Amino acid sequence: MKSLIPLSLATALVFPAVAWSETAPKSEPSVPETLGFVEWVVMNDTGLRLKARLDTGAKTSSLHAVNVEEFKQDDQKWVKFQIPLADHKDHPSEGDIDHEEIILELERPVERTVLIKRKGAPSQRRYVVMMDFCIAGASHKTQFSLTDRGNFSYPVLLGRRFMRDDNILIDSADSFIANKECEYMSLEELAEENQAKIVSTDAT
Repeated sequence: MKSLIPLSLATALVFPAVAWSETAPKSEPSVPETLGFVEWVVMNDTGLRLKARLDTGAKTSSLHAVNVEEFKQDDQKWVKFQIPLADHKDHPSEGDIDHEEIILELERPVERTVLIKRKGAPSQRRYVVMMDFCIAGASHKTQFSLTDRGNFSYPVLLGRRFMRDDNILIDSADSFIANKECEYMSLEELAEENQAKIVSTDAT
């Protein structure tokens, strides 16, 4: 009879553990969202709509910016930069204002700097900032390196870091397939709502 006591205790300890494991909820993997290799994005704090290329060959996203200047604010590195809309004329306009007249000015704290090695050209150090943006009707946040993309077709490039963090798949054979749109402003509304951040090229 003494030999049965340890066995009874062991059985009592094992069975509840088995029962718990059978009833424990199982986490379901989230379904990735599929987007085209080109989609519209809206920079959330400005209402500016831009074309973005989703590129699995790039790790960090990048944003078209010129006249990037570093400054200090509260003992922290910041940058101010400009987005000249004349370089990419995709932003909707009601016809009252021309893209050439508008330069959007922004300021952001510096997250880090990156050294970009370019084939056949000197290496380039770029500032990286965090930006909020909307794509396919949903808000996201990711790091953008600031660089002059005036000679490229797309002012925004979204890289693997964004795709990984937000569970995005890319359909390389199609574009503009997002089911939802993001709210944006017309060029005229953009100028009116962001007067302190927008300057006319006539004044520069």
